[in-house]
Amino acid sequence: MLRTVSSHQELDLRGLTEMVFSIAVSARWTTASESVDFVLDGEPQQPTELVDARGTRLHSLIAGPGRLVVDYAATVEETPEPAPVNEIDLIEYLRPSRYCESDVLLPSARSLFPSQTGHELLLAVRDWVGANMRYTPGISLATDGAAHSMLARQGVCRDYAHLTISMLRAKDVPARYTSVYAPGLSPMDFHAVAEAYVDGAWWVVDSTGLAPRQSLVRIATGRDAADTAFLTNHWADLFLQKLSITVTADTLPIDDHRSPVQLP
Repeated sequence: MLRTVSSHQELDLRGLTEMVFSIAVSARWTTASESVDFVLDGEPQQPTELVDARGTRLHSLIAGPGRLVVDYAATVEETPEPAPVNEIDLIEYLRPSRYCESDVLLPSARSLFPSQTGHELLLAVRDWVGANMRYTPGISLATDGAAHSMLARQGVCRDYAHLTISMLRAKDVPARYTSVYAPGLSPMDFHAVAEAYVDGAWWVVDSTGLAPRQSLVRIATGRDAADTAFLTNHWADLFLQKLSITVTADTLPIDDHRSPVQLP
């Protein structure tokens, strides 16, 4: 399957600031072509690329003030095999985290899913979150976690993923947060899904049902959105003035969101 991905950002930097971008496809994927361009007031900038233990590629840059334009593009032809299971992950992804308060939601998870296990549990959680949340762009705040989403019953993909992960962790299933490029997504944006560990492997759980899982391209993996944000910064303020994402695939699979699917 041939997939092309791109992102374009324009940022106003109010002073010298340290930025970290998570926009490149995971190091586990082989790109047929790729470009990463950072330009500040017409002058090219040279970021530092860092790769974490899970293959997440980060681009770090200190720059400003001025208008920073960031462009990323890649073409992916081959889908790699899933990575070997890391035993440390099975411990880390069972713990509550910044946006996935599985300890707070433990009574709710036990009440809603009293007896389900394995893939039956993954489907039950996905169906419940999908049925009880309303996709509402712009409604949630950067500080909102799963407990807030449980009460508000609305949000975007990150909120769906946080709530799904929290319910699964509360049921003793390791679950992690994954940012992806998603062909077929509407509205187009960076997308977020959950992955859950069942029967010796990680399986994609997308409670939004907005894009076929088989065509997703991994960007970053972590405990929650705090580990996978497409942009973080320190020191001076910055303002995101424009963000556009384009993702296409030569074949768009039909996904019933019920059959098990892995994301390499």
